[in-house]
Amino acid sequence: MKKNQSDTPALSVDRKILITDCEDAQGLIAKITGVCFAHHLNIVKNTEFVDHQQGRFFMRTVLEGHIDDDALLADLRLVLPEQNHMKLVDAGRKRIVILVTKEAHCLGDILMKSYYGGLDVEIAAVIGNYDNLQALTEKFDIPFHHVCHQGIDRQQHEMAILEIIKQYSPDYIVLAKFMRILTPEFVAHYPNTIINIHHSFLPAFIGASPYRQAWERGVKIIGATAHFVNNCLDEGPIIKQDVINVDHSFSAEELAHNGRDVEKSVLSKALQLVLDEQVVVYGNKTVVF
Repeated sequence: MKKNQSDTPALSVDRKILITDCEDAQGLIAKITGVCFAHHLNIVKNTEFVDHQQGRFFMRTVLEGHIDDDALLADLRLVLPEQNHMKLVDAGRKRIVILVTKEAHCLGDILMKSYYGGLDVEIAAVIGNYDNLQALTEKFDIPFHHVCHQGIDRQQHEMAILEIIKQYSPDYIVLAKFMRILTPEFVAHYPNTIINIHHSFLPAFIGASPYRQAWERGVKIIGATAHFVNNCLDEGPIIKQDVINVDHSFSAEELAHNGRDVEKSVLSKALQLVLDEQVVVYGNKTVVF
């Protein structure tokens, strides 16, 4: 009996995202897409940006096909200017570990969006320096690790957290109101991989008690900033920001209460951008496609 063509299973194809960052030059889009064509790859989506002041070219390309990573990257290097940076990553689901202290709104938002599909992410574990959010986390069948900071020094506490994180091999670490400053030694393990939410519209009101600082200045807007963590407090590359209107009648406590909605919204939107490989870090800035 002759088999119908429809009975033959379709060969699976890879879907990957190519991020290109190099010195700007004429014809780069044609050169990159030409190499992809030579590798019989389909370009699903392509977005580019040129920083004319720095003379840098950035491109994000979504590819489908049978992809030989090493061969593709080698051929691309032959046509790109020197000192290029390229990243070829799977377009699939990423894994995160979340660090928390006591406040539930940012963690709860990520848990709910992950559970209902609003965020396509695997939450491998939650780590807290208090156990306040353990019950919430375990309602979603996610492991919670309580690593108390009391009675030990900062280095010992961070080493204990790092040992747990290593067990899960996350793509990213999310600080969902983790109210402790990470040391340079900790950050060095995960460069441009730790995402923090700061409860002000940076660069305004860096550091502790930003809502109290905002109230003392009589601001008319408050905001939140999601950024990558580096060795400078609240000065890492910015991913996403937003603001809401307030007025003179708000107390510092009311500012903090109203700010929680914008905090959780900004953090989840920033996380989605990062998970989709739409964020490129260069210097202390980002390109967000």
